[in-house]
Order: sequence, then structure tokens, then C-alpha cells
Amino acid sequence: MSLSHSEAHIQADICKWLQDNGIYFFSVANEAAGRSAVKQMQLVTMGLRSGVSDLVVLLPGRVIFIEVKDEKGKQSPAQIKFQQKVENLFFEYYLVRSVNAVSAILCKTM
Repeated sequence: MSLSHSEAHIQADICKWLQDNGIYFFSVANEAAGRSAVKQMQLVTMGLRSGVSDLVVLLPGRVIFIEVKDEKGKQSPAQIKFQQKVENLFFEYYLVRSVNAVSAILCKTM
């Protein structure tokens, strides 16, 4: 599933904030999968998984998974399943709708 135009902007703003604050993170390029059936199969063979969060943040002794949605966005069933898997493994998962939400989560927990 690809990011909406609004979600892409929110995610870009979050990435800039993370970089500006020296926080190591990476994105999971799930949106690249929808280009063609052949590319989709290649990516799945290489480990692409449906529902994986948009961003993964690495902090000392912690891994945080972040799903970015705009104000109207809802998680897909695969995203809900991924969240459950993450939380069952005792990792942190957050659905965020703004840079301020990420800032509040990380500043409160760092």
C-alpha cells in the first residue's frame, strides 16, 4: 500500500526531525512494491512483508516502529497484524499523524 500525498509529506517531515535530532532510523519502502507483479515478487522473495511500519527508529537498547497516517488514515488489516506481532514481542509501535507526535513520544521516552 502506498503512502498518500499527505502521509508522504508527514513522513518526510518526521524523517527531517529525526535527522536533525541525531536519531538513527530507516524507512521501509513498502510503496515500491506496487510497481509491477514481477517487482512485487522479487521484493517479497527478498523479505518484503505486507503491513510493516513506515519507519524503524533505533535507540540504545530499543527499537521503535512508527506507522505514519494522515488525519483520516486507518491501518490496513496487515498493518494491524504487524502491530500485534511487534507488541507481542515487547517492542514499541506507534501510529502517528504528525512530527509533534513523534517528538512527544521520543522526548518523553529518551
